[in-house]
Amino acid sequence: MLTTRNGTVPVMASRIEHRATFPASVADVVAAQSEEAALRARLDEIGGVDAALEHHTVDGDEVRYTLVQGVPADKLPSVAQKFVSGDLMVRREHTWRGAEGTIRAQVDGIPGEITGKTSVEPDGDAGARQVTRGEVTVRIPLVGGKLEGLIAEQVTTLLEREADFTTSWLARS
Repeated sequence: MLTTRNGTVPVMASRIEHRATFPASVADVVAAQSEEAALRARLDEIGGVDAALEHHTVDGDEVRYTLVQGVPADKLPSVAQKFVSGDLMVRREHTWRGAEGTIRAQVDGIPGEITGKTSVEPDGDAGARQVTRGEVTVRIPLVGGKLEGLIAEQVTTLLEREADFTTSWLARS
């Protein structure tokens, strides 16, 4: 809940859902989504302004990493430009345990967060399906909902681009 001068206002979240299928095994898809070399190549191809892999660790079947990606200021909708000075920077923390993962992202300059869960499961004889579900929450009275919608749309577009990259990465392997 968000507390304002007039009382308490419920904070609504915009939902995100993305599905992608790949012609590869679950293990190969998870590797393409979490191995350091794949992440660096993905950032090189679609990472945006000042894209970086800040952190990457592997401990058994758990992989943790942090990505930083930027959106140029001139590409932001005008409503977002009012809250962000300069380029929009997004910090994404991912944790994979086996074929399931969690995501938490912060957008610099915007109070709120993006959270999500992703899973990869068999899809047919030789394929895998990845499902990602999440929420965007922006805690700014009056315009938060509009910003949530814009961010959710951008996240969905990014997930589509990342799925396309994963498909091409798997084809190279």
